[in-house]
Amino acid sequence: MVSPLQQHLENMKLHFESGITHSHQFRIQKLKALKKAIAENEEAIYTALYTDLKKSKEEAYATEIGLVFAELNVAIKNLKQWMQPESVATDFVNIPSTSKIYRDPLGVVLIISPWNYPFQLLLNPLIGAIAGGNCVVLKPSEFATATANVIEKIITAIFPEEYITVVQGDGATVIPEMMHHFRFNHIFYTGSIPVGKLIYKMAAEKLIPVTLELGGKSPCIVEEDANITIAAKRIVLGKFVNVGQTCIAPDYIVVHQSKKQLLIEKMQYFIKKFYTENASESYDYGKIINEKRFNTLVNYLSQGTIIHGGRHQKETLFIEPTLLENVSLDSNLMKEEIFGPLLPIFTFTTADDALAIIEHNSHPLAFYLFTNSRVKENFWMNTVSFGGGCINNTDWHFTNHNLPFGGVGNSGIGAYHGKYSFNTFTRLKPVLKTPNWFDPFLKYPPFKGRLGLFKWMIR
Repeated sequence: MVSPLQQHLENMKLHFESGITHSHQFRIQKLKALKKAIAENEEAIYTALYTDLKKSKEEAYATEIGLVFAELNVAIKNLKQWMQPESVATDFVNIPSTSKIYRDPLGVVLIISPWNYPFQLLLNPLIGAIAGGNCVVLKPSEFATATANVIEKIITAIFPEEYITVVQGDGATVIPEMMHHFRFNHIFYTGSIPVGKLIYKMAAEKLIPVTLELGGKSPCIVEEDANITIAAKRIVLGKFVNVGQTCIAPDYIVVHQSKKQLLIEKMQYFIKKFYTENASESYDYGKIINEKRFNTLVNYLSQGTIIHGGRHQKETLFIEPTLLENVSLDSNLMKEEIFGPLLPIFTFTTADDALAIIEHNSHPLAFYLFTNSRVKENFWMNTVSFGGGCINNTDWHFTNHNLPFGGVGNSGIGAYHGKYSFNTFTRLKPVLKTPNWFDPFLKYPPFKGRLGLFKWMIR
């Protein structure tokens, strides 16, 4: 018996196949409608993000709502150009034909988002899917329910359910139900590596292409010649924004032995400057998402020597910005993505020392380097495989829509942002157009005696 959800997905497929979502006019209208609806519900979004993660309005705008507006503006401005067929060169054998590459919509796509940035990590891929001309199923995180409910309210108010629909509930239940009974044309998942592997396995059974935006342990290298004050300031911001619940946050520091103490002192200064002496009362410091995650992070505290912070309170899901040393590479703290306000610090004297630490968790989603040396910059950029990163900064590469965002190896498959989102949610369709006025006989049988000619032509 077909369930209501399965029937709904089939209706979405029929809606896509009608061709209604394909035109430029349709896509632009929907992008503008989404932008207008977000602006009209901005206060409700602020409230939801505060409820779920205790984000201030400023942080919510800078890390969520503002990024969605920026992505919408880029798509609205450039969509007509993105949709134009791209003319490419034609090889000698096919002259005087012309060659173009079209971008086709994919169909019905599934977007699954996490709880840490529950608004923008669901809406930004949606923008690419709308721009690409698709129908979309959105699965927000069940752990950020206030934000999920606001998103559902916005989507259902402006889009028919056969075009874009929000499916809520336990992801471990509803996602397999959908994937086992319906073939999506693409799946876009942002979240943990273990769940990403399960999504990938289910998708493989139906040969569904996927984009996996996963995590990993992103290292931060601080060289001897780095500006330590700048490094400390930018590491503290990148690590402790959203209470460290950021997939691209610096997961651990590897600092040159000679600069360790100075870096620690500077980070302690900026932690207090940014979040006051008592971060639990700071306007700019949020909370851990839930008790389960809180307990995991508290257990990590015993796996190293705390040199700053460590205070915590279960009732308010508060954990202080914390720096640790004497952490074993074999501890869970260094085997698992921390995803919280704990920052282990290691030291190195040679590049090989630092590389040995990084190799324990290879192919990170992000990599950060602080140095003033072009030679060291080139060495690290050409030696370490990572998804994306910054030199003398942390996190901010994510905000540049001109840069593709994605992982490598265990940290992900595929990329998005800006035009890269449009590319992710469309398919390359190459077309060769040949005129009728030129039709040389040598292309047709019989071919005997033309081997030399073919060798000359096809080279």
